Amino acid sequence: MAIITLLTDFGQRDPYVAQMKGVVMRICRDAIIVDITHEIIPQNIEQGAFILYTTVPYFPPGTVHVAVVDPGVGTERKGLIIDCGDYVLVGPDNGLLLPAARRGKKFDVYEITNRRYFMEGVTHTFHGRDIFAPVAAHIARGVEIREIGRKIDEYVDMSLGFGKVRDGKIEGKIVHIDRFGNLITNIEGRTLLDRAKYGKVIDVEIGGLQLKMPFYKSYGYAGENELLLTIGGNGFVEIGVNMGSAFEKLKKGMGERVTLAL
Repeated sequence: MAIITLLTDFGQRDPYVAQMKGVVMRICRDAIIVDITHEIIPQNIEQGAFILYTTVPYFPPGTVHVAVVDPGVGTERKGLIIDCGDYVLVGPDNGLLLPAARRGKKFDVYEITNRRYFMEGVTHTFHGRDIFAPVAAHIARGVEIREIGRKIDEYVDMSLGFGKVRDGKIEGKIVHIDRFGNLITNIEGRTLLDRAKYGKVIDVEIGGLQLKMPFYKSYGYAGENELLLTIGGNGFVEIGVNMGSAFEKLKKGMGERVTLAL
């Protein structure tokens, strides 16, 4: 049975997600459709790439992942299929798919070219429904990728950075804020664990604000409403508040620079 995931910045108020699912089900009736999220900040390609990167490993081989955060829709930007061996990524050529692609041992990139696998009457503003959803459904049904597109070597790349170590400091930035208000960075947990033990108090600079925070295994080790550093479930350093919201407490958001002085 085919599994197709969807990640977009469409939200849930409008019919866009339902229309994509309808297209998939018309082509691949037995597909299991899983919503990763539709709450990516509009046009925030980096956040979408981060969420896709952290989610792909938890799906079984053969899953087709469709990601649409596409401010360039309707322009000359290409549509891509990336064959990662155990999974396939479908979406726009704007870097969104590349971090997730690198989770595979190797990957091949194809430009979507065969209009036979599009919806009739492709619009200029909704390629998620008109191109990416039907292409993913056809792949899930067994259509060979090379029938839908041509292999290419030039495409828009993206790196999530994963934090940089410089002069005794780890530098990164906030790439996601979860519903609990945790400020999730692109600093890999192992980068901090290699240099600090749990319980250490660390000098933290976030968006120009200087703070001291304890580094704990989890939120419950901190006092109520206490700020802390921890390593979240997806393996990245995050700033949290026990029984509270770091976002609300610090008023710092996406893209803010974070420096940990060790």
